[in-house]
Amino acid sequence: MEENNPNIIDSKLSKPTQRLIDQYHEWYWLSQPKEGVVTIHVDEVASKVAAFYERIREIVDWKEEHLMRRMAIERILKRRLFINTGVKKAEPFILELIRGGHFPNDRIEKTKIEDVQYIIDKYAYILENNPPPSKDKTKAQLYNKILGIAACEIEETLDPASYLKANALIEYMETTMREKIVIGEEALARVGMTEREKDIQIYIAVQRALLNLDAPIISYNFLKRQYSSWSALPPETLQKITSNIYLIWGGIEKVLSHPLGDKFYKVCERYDTPYLLLGDIISYDPGGAQEKISDPGILEKLIEEAYNKRLGTLRTRSRRAAFYSTLSIFLSNVAVLYAIEVPFAKYVIGQFNKTAMIIDVLGPTFLMFLLVTTIRLPRKENLKLVIEEVKKNAYGEGKDVFEVELYPRRSFVFRLMFGLLYFSIFCLCFGAMTWGLYRINYPPLSYLIMYIFTSLIAFAGVKIRQRARELELSEEKETIFNLIIDPFALPLIRLGKWLMARWQKINIVAVIFNYLIEMPFLTFIELLEKWRYFLKEKKEEIH
Repeated sequence: MEENNPNIIDSKLSKPTQRLIDQYHEWYWLSQPKEGVVTIHVDEVASKVAAFYERIREIVDWKEEHLMRRMAIERILKRRLFINTGVKKAEPFILELIRGGHFPNDRIEKTKIEDVQYIIDKYAYILENNPPPSKDKTKAQLYNKILGIAACEIEETLDPASYLKANALIEYMETTMREKIVIGEEALARVGMTEREKDIQIYIAVQRALLNLDAPIISYNFLKRQYSSWSALPPETLQKITSNIYLIWGGIEKVLSHPLGDKFYKVCERYDTPYLLLGDIISYDPGGAQEKISDPGILEKLIEEAYNKRLGTLRTRSRRAAFYSTLSIFLSNVAVLYAIEVPFAKYVIGQFNKTAMIIDVLGPTFLMFLLVTTIRLPRKENLKLVIEEVKKNAYGEGKDVFEVELYPRRSFVFRLMFGLLYFSIFCLCFGAMTWGLYRINYPPLSYLIMYIFTSLIAFAGVKIRQRARELELSEEKETIFNLIIDPFALPLIRLGKWLMARWQKINIVAVIFNYLIEMPFLTFIELLEKWRYFLKEKKEEIH
């Protein structure tokens, strides 16, 4: 009789695990189709054409799969705010999102139109009434930051279930990591950190490591935590926020760029696997999860199933990420080739080297192929470690401690010596590339293009390799090969990281799509939909 007592089942699970299960129950019911409500409908034919265009845009604007929808919302929002000033924008905006396949047809309630209009008006008010910018910030930068956050709020409004599920898992990992993470003596002495600052950095690191969220989403979540009424700000609070928007922006940037931020991320990234798998297990069957997880034997089998499923997804996602990131840069490389390199070679130099042009396009692509094909997925013994960690978290067992610490401070002499050595390797690395390009009679402008695209591919490839270690609990072992190759690879990768931040702002193919293709194409889609409705109306008159 005791085995059927629910109180005994409850006592086996930690309180954070029980709360996670309860939140996943709420997510499950929220994600179910609503009955007895009027939903938004778009024409199926127009939707298929628009969805095809959006798939092309995914190649041009490629980012990780789970961020693509928010990126599309931000892009469309910017365009619709730019045109038809003063016109209610929410309804055509939502219709375009559904047509593009970003949200399902006939699932979003019509009442959401007013909610989205309020969000657009709120952020438009901030953009129109903010004070003059500070010296280190511009109106254009604020515009991009604010609309990135606005896109997150719109996405949550149209799909609250997904945000509820993600935030539940974030809260679960954050709660347990607060008890496990300690700050090392060296870090405290050099940086200093209050308990509140530590909690904020854990919150940010968990979002980056667990779900690989980017700055706009983290900023949005941070604002919601700072302002409990963010989704429905009173007029006086909105006015106060608008007046201090540059200070608020600066505060967000400060916490996102904290000196120990990368250290917190490293700890959370290494131990995020158990939380991901437990989330998967509960989401398969929220109603029966509590009873199953309370039985260690059943839990082990569920962990193995979830682990193998994620492993398969990881393989597919790595290939997909490699394909789309390479194709995106490949297309941009071709655009640069025909827009800059060929005219320069033809009209300035007088001739162009076909071999150089081919290497320009295929060289970085081949580098990505090498980086991706050498990815190693977790070893078999990793599963045993994962099972133990999931059980620890689920039952609240163990008292693990993870230290956030800085490397020992180096003297001025060593900093100078290592800095000069690193700079010398940097020069040697790019000098060797330059010599090789010179030997095959590379045109002058193509040198710069090759440096840019090779470093971008190197950085993208390394990021994909890091994501492929998502399920790995053990720390990556350093080898003699790493010791030799890292000093030469790091300059290229770091340059790629620096360029990638700017690449997203000057993506030539994206600019062409935005100004020469997208607006007229989407105008055609809207006309097509209206024409289809006109024909349906005429058909209905035949009776």
